[in-house]
Amino acid sequence: MMIPTYTGPAIYTDEEKFRKIEFSEIAKEKQKLPADSNNGWVGMLQHYFVSAWLPDGDGKREFYAKSLGDGLYSAGVVMPTAAVEPGQTVEIKTKLYVGPAQNKLNEVAPGLGLSVDYGIFTIFASPLFWLMDFLNGWIGNWGVSIILLTVLIKLAFFPLSAASYRSMAKMRLVAPKLEKIKQQCGDDRERLNRAMMDLYKTEKINPLGGCLPVLIQIPVFIGLYWSILESVELRHAPFVGWIVDLSATDPYYVLPVIMGISMLIQSKLNPTPTDPLQAKIMQIMPVAFSVIFFFFPAGLVLYSIVNNILSIGQQWYITHGAEAAQKGAFKA
Repeated sequence: MMIPTYTGPAIYTDEEKFRKIEFSEIAKEKQKLPADSNNGWVGMLQHYFVSAWLPDGDGKREFYAKSLGDGLYSAGVVMPTAAVEPGQTVEIKTKLYVGPAQNKLNEVAPGLGLSVDYGIFTIFASPLFWLMDFLNGWIGNWGVSIILLTVLIKLAFFPLSAASYRSMAKMRLVAPKLEKIKQQCGDDRERLNRAMMDLYKTEKINPLGGCLPVLIQIPVFIGLYWSILESVELRHAPFVGWIVDLSATDPYYVLPVIMGISMLIQSKLNPTPTDPLQAKIMQIMPVAFSVIFFFFPAGLVLYSIVNNILSIGQQWYITHGAEAAQKGAFKA
C-alpha cells in the first residue's frame, strides 16, 4: 500500500523491447505476447527483485503467460529441443537470473536492467540514480547521498524557483487588496474576476507566474522520487540513529512528523487563497501528507524533508526581500 511499484510478468525482445503484462490482462486472456521471436527473455518482477529466464542464442522461442487459478500466474518461454538419437546425449542449457533488479543487469542480458521500472520518468530517474550512486561511492552513506543530490537539484533549478517565489511574494503583498475587492464585489463572480484581473495588470503580476516554473521542475523531482523508490541499494541501508533501513518506514514516525511541520511552515509563506474552500484544503494538506508519509520508505521522506527545507529557506529570503522593498517604497 502507498508504494505503486509493478508486480507481474515482463517480456523483452529486440523488436518490441520491454513490455509489462498485467495480471488483469492475463486473467481476461487479453495478454499480447511477441510472435515468432528468436531472441529475448521473460521474467517475473516485484519491488526490488526479478527472476528471469535468459535463453542463449537466437533460436526460435514461444513466450507464454497464463492464469493457474486461485490468484496464481505463470510466465515462461518454450524452446525447441534437438533430436536425440538412440545412445546419444544432448545437453540443453539456459540461464536463470534470480536476484535484485539493478541498472547494471544490462550487462547480463539486453534490456534486463529495465527490470528497475522507473516508468515514463526513466529519462530523468536513470541519470539521477547514476549521480546518487556516484555520490554514495564517494560518501558511503545513501541517506547523505540523497540529501546532497536534492541540494544539487535545487541549485540547478534555483533561478526557476526564485521566479516562482517572487511571483508568490507579490501575490502575498496584494492579498489585503484582493480581500477588499472580494468584500466589495460580494457574490458577483464576474465583477470579482474582472476587478482581480485589473489589479494584476496594475501591480504587474502574472497569476500563473508562481505555477509555471514549478510545473517545469515537477518531472525531474518525480524522477528523483522513482530513482529512490526503485533502488534496491537502499534496502537495509542505514542512515543515522534509528533509521537502519532507508527502504522501510520510519519506525518512530519522526521523519513524517518533521515532513508535516515543514509543509505547515511552507504553507504559511504562500499567499492565502481567495477561495475559502482552497484555504481550508491548504490547511489540511500538511496533516494529510504527514499521515500518508507514515507509510512511505524513510529515504523518500528524507528527500521530501530536505526539498521542503531548502524551498522554505529560498522562499523566506525572497518574500522577506519583497516585503522590505515595499516598506522602503512606502517610506520614500
